Amino acid sequence: MKTYSVAIVGATGAVGTQMLTCLAEQAFPVGSLKLLASPRSAGKVVETPWGNVTVEAAAPEAFDGVDIVLGAAEDDVARALYPEAVARGAVVVDNSHAFRLDANVPLVVPEVNAADIASHEGIIANPNCATIIGLVPTWPLHQLAGVTRMIVSTYQAASGAGVPGMRELEEQLAALGRGEELPEPRAFAAQLASNLIPQIGGFDGEGFTSEEMKLQNEGRKIMHLPELRVNCTCVRVPVLRSHSESITLEFEREVTLDEVREALAAAPGVKLVDDREAESAHDRWPMPLDTTDQDLIYVGRIRRDISNPNPARGVTFWCCGDQIRKGAATNAVQIAKLLTE
Repeated sequence: MKTYSVAIVGATGAVGTQMLTCLAEQAFPVGSLKLLASPRSAGKVVETPWGNVTVEAAAPEAFDGVDIVLGAAEDDVARALYPEAVARGAVVVDNSHAFRLDANVPLVVPEVNAADIASHEGIIANPNCATIIGLVPTWPLHQLAGVTRMIVSTYQAASGAGVPGMRELEEQLAALGRGEELPEPRAFAAQLASNLIPQIGGFDGEGFTSEEMKLQNEGRKIMHLPELRVNCTCVRVPVLRSHSESITLEFEREVTLDEVREALAAAPGVKLVDDREAESAHDRWPMPLDTTDQDLIYVGRIRRDISNPNPARGVTFWCCGDQIRKGAATNAVQIAKLLTE
C-alpha cells in the first residue's frame, strides 16, 4: 500500500488533536507524520500510533517532502502558510475560513459533493462545523424533493471556540457548583454557564452574524444551489462539544413523511432517531450527549412545516452532531482519504 507524508497544522489544539485520532481510526496510510503548531508548542513530544513525534513550529520549510497537510489553524496562519505548502508539492485540506468561498477552492462535505475534490488546485476547504452538521441530513432530502429554502436555528457548543471555550465553560460550571463568583469571560462575550448567547461572530449591516451567513454562502457552494434561500440564527449554548440544529426545509415538490424518513435512514453519515413512543429518551430524539465523540449526524423530531401554505412541501427536523469530529476533524480526514483513493 502506498503511504503518505502527512502534516497537521495546529496539531496541539482541539481539532488538530482530533485529526490525529481520526487518522488512526480510519487506518489512514501514514508513512511519516509532522505535527506543526505555534512556536510556544514547539518541542513538545506527542505519542502517536506512528511513534513519538516532536512538535515543530509551523513554517514554510516544514512542508518540504509533505504530501498532505491537514490544517487546523486560524485564518491568518492559513493564508500565510498553505500556499507555501502547495508550492512545495503538498495538497492542503484546510479547516479555516480563509479559502472557503474562493472560486478556485473546492468546499467539500464528502457525503454531498465528493466529486468536487477532483477540481482542486492544491487547497481543499473544510466547511464550517454548523454547515457540515446541517447539510449531511439536508442533502438526501434535496435529492428526494429539491430544497429551495432553509430556516435554521443552531445551538452551538462551547467547542466551537476551541479548547479555551471548553475550559471556560467547565470553569464556570465548577464555580457555580461551589457557589463562587465567576471570573470575567474570555472566550465568549458573556457568561455561558446557565445562559445562552445569541451572537456568534460579528454583525453585518442587516443584523446577521458572520456565523449565520456561512450556512447560506457555504451551502450554496457545496450543494451547487446558487439561489438557495437561507435564514439562520446561531446561538452559543452551555454544551461542551456537540452542536444541535432545528431545520425547516421547503421543497420543489410534495413529499410524505415516510419518504423523508426512508431517505434519511438510508443516507450516509446519518442516524435516524425518531421514535416518539420509545421508552428511552435516547431513542426518541437526538441529544448532544448521545452524539458526542462519534461521527454520525443524528436526526429526529421529523414533522410537517405547518406554516408552509402547502405543508406537504415542507418538513422540520432536529439534528445533532459532534462539532470537533464530523464538524471539523473527521470531515477533513475523510477528504484526505478520498485524495488517496
